[in-house]
Amino acid sequence: MGKFVVTTRKNGDFQFVLKATNGQVILSSQGYSTKANCLNGVESVKKNSQIEDRFEIKEAKDGSPFFNLKSSNGQIIGSSQMYSSERSMKEGIASVMKNAPEAEVVEELEQ
Repeated sequence: MGKFVVTTRKNGDFQFVLKATNGQVILSSQGYSTKANCLNGVESVKKNSQIEDRFEIKEAKDGSPFFNLKSSNGQIIGSSQMYSSERSMKEGIASVMKNAPEAEVVEELEQ
């Protein structure tokens, strides 16, 4: 089962990543000013990851495909890594759809 890992950035913001069962990061969030907002972002990913239309396929300047996961209001709630092929990117979307709903939340916050 995948897991959401909540951490803090150097600037004090909170962020999360969704890791697949093999430990690979398959989705990363923006920075959030509070832990509560970050955890709301996790819940939004769990919900929106089950709606295929919420995945926005993009292409980086170098041609690498990647995707964003958006909420119902169009806000980006997570972004993927850059992929080497469209096929591997689609596997990444499938992995988010599979792992996000039941993923546990683990906090790795610096004290």
